[in-house]
Amino acid sequence: MNHIAGETLFPLLLERLNIFTDPQRPMATPEGVYEIGKPDENSPVLVTVNFALSYFIVSGEVENSRTPSWLLVQDSEGLSVLTAWAADKFNADTIAELVKKTKIEEKIKHRKLIVPGYVAQIVGELEEELPGWEILLGPREASHIPAFLKTRWKA
Repeated sequence: MNHIAGETLFPLLLERLNIFTDPQRPMATPEGVYEIGKPDENSPVLVTVNFALSYFIVSGEVENSRTPSWLLVQDSEGLSVLTAWAADKFNADTIAELVKKTKIEEKIKHRKLIVPGYVAQIVGELEEELPGWEILLGPREASHIPAFLKTRWKA
């Protein structure tokens, strides 16, 4: 390491530590199904967007609830729930597509999906897009997820 020039090491450190981020591109989590705890076929299924801050807050609160859960993360181009909904990137069609694409129904016995409370407007449309599924309106704030799962979740 003592023979490496600063101009060679600096770009490597930036890349490795992810110090520089493009302000035009929001930090995002990859789309997919995330296991929190050790979920089984009776565990709740929640959905959120891939905005990194949303993902980390929601997953942290689900973990705090000590309720093993499945978390579906939808690609919203790194936008938050309300921003993605307003931009038509988080709607009944895109959520239904995610549910089908991830094949979450193969991992669970129930057909219940918990959506963020801020998108209450899409519940009816989502029930039409996912026949046989019960769409549950979750809390508006992530900090209320532990209480919601403890009091309202029944598989």
